[in-house]
Amino acid sequence: MNLVQLKNASILFGQPALIDAADVNIQSQERICILGRNGSGKSTLLQVISGELKLDDGQRIVAGETVISRLPQDPPANTETRIFDYVAEGLGENADLIKAYHEQANLMVTDHSDAAMNKLQALQEQLDANNAWQLEQRIDNVLTQLSLPAETLLSDLSGGWRRKAALARALVSQPDVLLLDEPTNHLDIDMVKWLEKTLMSFSGCLVFISHDRSFIRNMATRIIDIDRGQVTSYPVTYDKYLEQKAHDLEVQATHQKEFDKKLAKEEVWIRQGIKARRTRNEGRVRALKALREEYQARRKVLGTAVIQGGEGQRSGKRVFELKQVSFGYAQQVLLAEFDLLINRGDKLALIGPNGCGKSSLIKLLLGDLVPDSGEVERGVNLEIAYFDQHRSQLELHKPLIDVIADGKREVTVNGAPRHVISYLQDYLFSPERVNAPVSTLSGGERNRLMLAKLMLKPSNLLILDEPTNDLDVETLELLESLLVEYQGTVLLVSHDREFIDNVVTSSLVFEGDGKINHFVGGYSDTLAWYEQQDKQQKKQQKHAPQAAKPVPVVNNKTTQKKTNKLSYKERKELEQLPKQIERFEANIAAAQKQLSGVDFFLQAAEITQPVLDELKKNETALEQAFERWEVLEELKNNE
Repeated sequence: MNLVQLKNASILFGQPALIDAADVNIQSQERICILGRNGSGKSTLLQVISGELKLDDGQRIVAGETVISRLPQDPPANTETRIFDYVAEGLGENADLIKAYHEQANLMVTDHSDAAMNKLQALQEQLDANNAWQLEQRIDNVLTQLSLPAETLLSDLSGGWRRKAALARALVSQPDVLLLDEPTNHLDIDMVKWLEKTLMSFSGCLVFISHDRSFIRNMATRIIDIDRGQVTSYPVTYDKYLEQKAHDLEVQATHQKEFDKKLAKEEVWIRQGIKARRTRNEGRVRALKALREEYQARRKVLGTAVIQGGEGQRSGKRVFELKQVSFGYAQQVLLAEFDLLINRGDKLALIGPNGCGKSSLIKLLLGDLVPDSGEVERGVNLEIAYFDQHRSQLELHKPLIDVIADGKREVTVNGAPRHVISYLQDYLFSPERVNAPVSTLSGGERNRLMLAKLMLKPSNLLILDEPTNDLDVETLELLESLLVEYQGTVLLVSHDREFIDNVVTSSLVFEGDGKINHFVGGYSDTLAWYEQQDKQQKKQQKHAPQAAKPVPVVNNKTTQKKTNKLSYKERKELEQLPKQIERFEANIAAAQKQLSGVDFFLQAAEITQPVLDELKKNETALEQAFERWEVLEELKNNE
């Protein structure tokens, strides 16, 4: 069933059209991802679907009583509003009444006066008259579902939890179509996985914008692509879309090449002068004019950003070393006797929930914070470039050209001078936009500008705090390539699982209470290790010795099954098995500790392979020991 239709829809913010004569159908129970380059019109299309933005041309048709709700790109403001009140505002005209009743009911806990009681009664009567009682229950249900405390203020929440409150506000209206603009921004990995699970259970239609490739792969059942004003539907998965999109661009390039040849041939003909007049006919002249107009109207594929890192002199081999460092705030321990060695060329990801201490660790490394105990040693010749997730280094009132060149017209890129406009074109900013203020840029464009500013500075240590937010996929992949080839050291804070996997060589996982684990590899490697640990723990619990089950009594007489008894040798074997199991587990733990060492896989194969072989041998032996213990224990219990 079509819930929302756009027919011949156009949006004009100047020329050319941002959305040009598009046809879009949104059906029930779909999960649609809108993709396109930064500034291509993705958020604009969401606003058109929601009805917040009127079409310049075309039709928007909404079926029946379809309810549409939109989660905006940025989390709600850091205000003194209670979560209950903020979520209630998603109910429209009855929001103020429900908020007033909820507040008065809270006041009645301490104020039992007749005036307070009369006010509460009046509000109750208004709720009855508006048939709005079920709406308050709906708010409570959504808050319970998302584990949000009703009386907590938004100002007391982190960005991720405010994002969660915004989702509750969008869900409370029980929408048929839920629109999400970059829903994974400001969320840590655990919360992104929680969001995936929550949205999978949503019964309505989901339309979202995202550049998180893992999230898109897990969620999308259809892709809507916006490219140079054209809106195309791909009813396939994300990976299939990538294949079909590449094929479509290739076909388009072939057609344009043939068109250009024909145009060139006609231009030669028209310039033949007097000789051509004998054969020239007006129909051919008119056809040439049409070809010229079509060529002028062609919108070329937006190029790919050119990102060049300004690498400085080599740093010392040891970049940072932490020895028994502890740090925390009040009752929260962030680091507990933590040891860490970061060498030149390491690419290290910091993984963990918001507020776990990732930013504090970076500040400790840079000397902005002093540890409670322990020692932080910094290497020599460090040239640091720092990407701030809040983009605080960008002055919003300044034009782009001044943010990059500070009033000059040339910048130095890897030791060579370049005109600032040419440099900004590398980051896909046209000459017409270089004098526009930063405040007019989209989130992704601001991130590109931040990268342009950052890469001008020679560095041998890159610290990147959430660099992937709002970047389109093409720029993301280019940034990945740059970081892989970068000869210096990289510290990366990101919640983009695929980006981490593609860039880093090792990862720090913050488990809470000051405990941090160091792994070789990216997010997928750490996840596999934790899943294996969880699997082993469940197996141990399953096979752990249990108290003998009581023998059933029938008519006060004990009933027993006739079973084989344990031999003397089997009894001795059963007694020894717990010690053998403990020994195998200790050997496995020791081997895994070696494998998690940052330099383990940098060693020669003749050193690493025996450790891997021994680990496999002990894991096989442990599994066999558990199976044997289960058999013997069952025989013993049946004696």
